[in-house]
Amino acid sequence: MNKSELIKAVADENALSNEDAVVVVETFFDQMKAALVAGNRVEIRGMGSFKVKHYAGYSGRNPKTGKMVEVAPKKLPFFRSGKELKEFLNE
Repeated sequence: MNKSELIKAVADENALSNEDAVVVVETFFDQMKAALVAGNRVEIRGMGSFKVKHYAGYSGRNPKTGKMVEVAPKKLPFFRSGKELKEFLNE
């Protein structure tokens, strides 16, 4: 399922116009992104949780050229599925 399919499903399930469903889905994603940027964890009961993992910089090697390169520190989103979702998928 992609974002446009999710918008259509929200509109159909809740008798909303497509424009209203776009606002709902966009608001949901914007709030999740804002919470993650602020360093907060986002938990959706029954589905799982999102958090940001911080990775330190390190010296790496370019596999093509063999030259050493410095990899900058970075933050990456991390999703951990919840128990209910795991059980639902394995029924």
